[in-house]
Amino acid sequence: MAKYFKLLIMGCCLIVVSVFSSCQEGGEAGDFWGQWRLDGSDTKYINFSGHLTLFRSINEGEVFGKFQHTGDSLFIQCYSIWGAPSDTTLVENTFGFKPFTNIRLKIETFTSDRLVLSKGQQTWSFYKY
Repeated sequence: MAKYFKLLIMGCCLIVVSVFSSCQEGGEAGDFWGQWRLDGSDTKYINFSGHLTLFRSINEGEVFGKFQHTGDSLFIQCYSIWGAPSDTTLVENTFGFKPFTNIRLKIETFTSDRLVLSKGQQTWSFYKY
């Protein structure tokens, strides 16, 4: 029963965040606001709203986090609501962003419809969806 209650609370929070962030025209997310789709994938997305981010894989689930944009860097702190190992797997293996609790990415390109991030030799390219 508690599991369903947590799910209901998270659903309500997501709706409230969506409603308020749409009224703020991006709010703290600024130009990051919205849904970004990973190039070459029909199933992997990152959403930015306010100071929250959502990693979503249609096949594997969703993971929330907080982000901060500072200079040419994007810092993301992910949170596992259920404490499930699959949450870490989604972020670290499916998207390749490591470590789960302290992600730092370099912003290579950032326009209104294109976002290119890198870390070391790895690069990710997203487009606004």
